[in-house]
Amino acid sequence: MNRITTTLLLLLTLGLSLPALGSNIDLATVPDRDAVQLTIYNAEDLTLVRERRVLSFKEGNNPLQFSWANTLIDPTSVEIQFIERPDELTVLDTTFPHERKEVLYWNVQSDFTGDAVVEITYFTSGISWAADYTVIAGEEEDSARLEGHVTVRNNSGEDYENAQIRLVVGKINLVEKIRQLAQQGIVQAGEPDDSAKRNRAMLRAVQEAEGARGGAGMFAEADMAQAAPKEVVKEGLSEYFIFTIGGQETVPEGWAKRLKSFDAADVPLNIEYRYRPREYGDQLVRMYLMRNDEEAELGNAPLPDGIVRLFRRKGEASLSYLTQQNIQYVPIGDDIEVNLGPDPEVVFELEKQHVFRDNLWGRLRAGVHRRLDEPGVRVQDETQIEGWDTHTVFAQHIRNYRAEPIHVEVRRQFHGDITFRSPFDAEQHDFQTVQYEADVPAGESVKLLYQTTQREGYNADDNRVQIEEGEVAPVPWLQ
Repeated sequence: MNRITTTLLLLLTLGLSLPALGSNIDLATVPDRDAVQLTIYNAEDLTLVRERRVLSFKEGNNPLQFSWANTLIDPTSVEIQFIERPDELTVLDTTFPHERKEVLYWNVQSDFTGDAVVEITYFTSGISWAADYTVIAGEEEDSARLEGHVTVRNNSGEDYENAQIRLVVGKINLVEKIRQLAQQGIVQAGEPDDSAKRNRAMLRAVQEAEGARGGAGMFAEADMAQAAPKEVVKEGLSEYFIFTIGGQETVPEGWAKRLKSFDAADVPLNIEYRYRPREYGDQLVRMYLMRNDEEAELGNAPLPDGIVRLFRRKGEASLSYLTQQNIQYVPIGDDIEVNLGPDPEVVFELEKQHVFRDNLWGRLRAGVHRRLDEPGVRVQDETQIEGWDTHTVFAQHIRNYRAEPIHVEVRRQFHGDITFRSPFDAEQHDFQTVQYEADVPAGESVKLLYQTTQREGYNADDNRVQIEEGEVAPVPWLQ
């Protein structure tokens, strides 16, 4: 029996209009929900609830009452639809009474006496879900087992028994936050305001979009059967992905339930060393990389944000804990990236070897700019130096003390009008960032020389970096 917080009541005394309702009228609670579905849009604290009940109607006017006391239901989104005999049932009007802020009334005109299935839909808040992942790397660190789980939490004020649960990855825009609407209630009776109309339009748009993807059949017996396996089915919906948990789950108010979403037993695992100060700080870090694709027994849906707990197998029956961290949304075909932090067996050092300046420009007494370091140019006492180029030669040392070769990726950011010159294959990551890579054999080291030329003052033009391939220029006074 669900909590009496969202109650649909059928007036037993027929033939009365809503204004005649009073405290002495005999009201009876209609049967429990036959089916309920929760579609949880996590990004906006929004859940679309569909619940079906069988109601008994008598020919004529049937006043119905819907209450959402002590819940986070958005009253402006509540709608009733007639699944059976829709041509013989009509909602004449909807009323929000002044004296009862958490109740609405429907007057339903029926052309028959008998039972019919109705569907109540509404938005609520307070129901959320979170993903978490467990990674167990093999002893050789070339493959891993990856398990995914989702935890559903219900703080909506309502119990949902034997519900089908659908989890949406993606963002949705609403005019008002559902929690705010639920808490402020309906101030005036009659037709809701413009924001309510827009949110009802949003409700219909969501229903129509899901219906186009087969959502109309979501209450089929095969989908809602108790014996259905607890697996997660993924489907794309425009810019969203919907994860449908097989079978039914009961999520009482204030409770949480953890469910397995997938289990990939043999995911290829790659190791890469990265220097990316904007992402990982000023240090070289060791990364585990796993790809969300078919080869990894994944790739049929994006992976939502979540916590990763990482272990490594040591022998047949032993595991060592490595780290725990959050990962961001992983699209299909992208890498799942786990940062293990610095590796004490890999030394990463940057040495500044030489600095010199040339291409000096000055402003003479006549206000004319002229290059000053060319032969035959006379520098006068009044000459002001306003432009120059600064050349800096760096050596990047990478020492690998591990028993296996490593691959290193470096991203260095430069500010100003810069030319980056090196003999190795560097590329531009963005307009201020250079990226280059190196393979370091086991027990060996590499030294990567490069030179930056920064044009300053009068010489500067763009705030960007340009890449030139070639040997590092010699220092003039060492020739």
